[in-house]
Amino acid sequence: MPSEPSKDLQTFPNPASERDYEIAFDVPEFTCLCPMTGQPDFAHFKIRYVPDELCVELKSLKFYMWSYRNEGAFHEKVTNTIADDIIRAIKPRKLTVVGDFFVRGGIGTVVTVTHEKKKG
Repeated sequence: MPSEPSKDLQTFPNPASERDYEIAFDVPEFTCLCPMTGQPDFAHFKIRYVPDELCVELKSLKFYMWSYRNEGAFHEKVTNTIADDIIRAIKPRKLTVVGDFFVRGGIGTVVTVTHEKKKG
């Protein structure tokens, strides 16, 4: 039975929580729908984070990103929502989510969301 898209981000314990190191995900085939026209929007997402106690499980991230395929979302909103959901799931030390949306109407859009855990 094929797996279904899901908003459920699974996690696992960080195997090296005593040090800072970066994990990078490359999502070159992201799709969602334009909320104004219903036409497909395509983007290349790059997600980089420094984990704290938890890491994002890769298969669940794939299904999470896939879950946007039939949803209408403005570029700014979807990029911020992805960042918020990852922050909520793993509370990373640092996170950067870059959504590089393909040209629409002659204009390309790149949305970058950054987060850094407050010290103390």
